[in-house]
Amino acid sequence: MKSNLDKYKEEIQKLINDGDTLLLSMQRECHPVDFEKIYKKALKPAEYKKFIDLLPKFSKSYQTWYSEAHAVIRQLIPDRLMDFVRLYEKPKTRKEIAYGNYVIEDYLQGLRVTLGSQLKVGPSAAISQFEQQLAILKSAQKRFDSSLFDMVQLVQADLLDSELEAARLLLKNKFYRAAGAIAGVVIEKHLGQVCTNHNISINKKNPTINDFIEILKDGSIIEIPQWRFIQHLADLRNLCDHNKNKEPTNVEIEDLITGTEKITKTIF
Repeated sequence: MKSNLDKYKEEIQKLINDGDTLLLSMQRECHPVDFEKIYKKALKPAEYKKFIDLLPKFSKSYQTWYSEAHAVIRQLIPDRLMDFVRLYEKPKTRKEIAYGNYVIEDYLQGLRVTLGSQLKVGPSAAISQFEQQLAILKSAQKRFDSSLFDMVQLVQADLLDSELEAARLLLKNKFYRAAGAIAGVVIEKHLGQVCTNHNISINKKNPTINDFIEILKDGSIIEIPQWRFIQHLADLRNLCDHNKNKEPTNVEIEDLITGTEKITKTIF
């Protein structure tokens, strides 16, 4: 079964492939004679016809591509998002249209600027703008490939934060044992990820919090004070899961949840 990360990689690659096809479509629309000369020479007649039939109409397919690419760039390289948008949107401060500020929105509207009978700037000016958009998307793919590990970390951190929120809600409604049990699971998941981060293998099939912290202490990943602190949290968790003779208190579960949040933010 494919992982979600594999699916994301495939979706980004498809988006890039679609962009490459849109670029061909744009080049054909702007320079039909040169385009035909190049590709008719490179392809057999039947292949050329099939190739042309598969090219989308830029104006009909671009907006969908733009929306999907925008979402990818916003997630992976947000510092390039405004560059990506500027290549599409008309500048609000634009006083005159020139080759350097002709954007894809102009292309979609078929905008042409003439000086007398001479074309000053027209749709072909948008080719370089779209090429830049495509290059930004491709750089997002490289960022994705180089930061899969970081993304796994971020996804797990978001999930753990959500679980802690659930624990706090249970605490608020006085379901102390359930809240403490969730916090304990969060600790185990996080410490398991910390071991993975440091290439520490765990032989035990179902390791406990104490198993994790012993391994991390022995590997000098955590210090003695941290080890003792997490031991205390493990005791509070065990009170929720195992000790049926004593009911956990509001204060104890608050300490457990707060302590859990602390270690997820400070131990990596």
